[in-house]
Amino acid sequence: MLLGVVSDTHGHTAPAREAARMFASLEIEAVLHCGDIGTAEVMALFLAWPCHFVYGNCDERRTALAAAASAAGQTWHGAAGQVELAGRRIGFLHGDDAPRLQQMIDSGDFDLVCYGHTHKAETHQAGSTCVLNPGAVYRANPRSVAIVELETMTPTIVPF
Repeated sequence: MLLGVVSDTHGHTAPAREAARMFASLEIEAVLHCGDIGTAEVMALFLAWPCHFVYGNCDERRTALAAAASAAGQTWHGAAGQVELAGRRIGFLHGDDAPRLQQMIDSGDFDLVCYGHTHKAETHQAGSTCVLNPGAVYRANPRSVAIVELETMTPTIVPF
């Protein structure tokens, strides 16, 4: 199963649309958005897939975003989320709460932990946990998203 991971769209629909097109071309099967979504219009661009959202520090209209996710049949997790996909335990949050991010990584509860906030793509292994920041769709050069082949736990940063 291919998972798409995106973060830091900040309400900018044009680059978020490019990210969604990238996901479509890669035939991903689900999306995690790691916060700083910005607007319901951005959320709507990812409705082709089951999508899981968390809020970021710049998401001031959290109640409206939660309502938009619910109305679209998508999943709103609040500040942090946990999902199981293809038998993998995945935790995700925005990443502005560094102690909470580190706690999630160190817990040993997850095969994959995804976060955003820094606008810098990176991936590393922390014990048995793969840690992934997909980079950012807005205010990043290059812009990037990530895909994860969940069967092999292989993350790939995809610049666009």
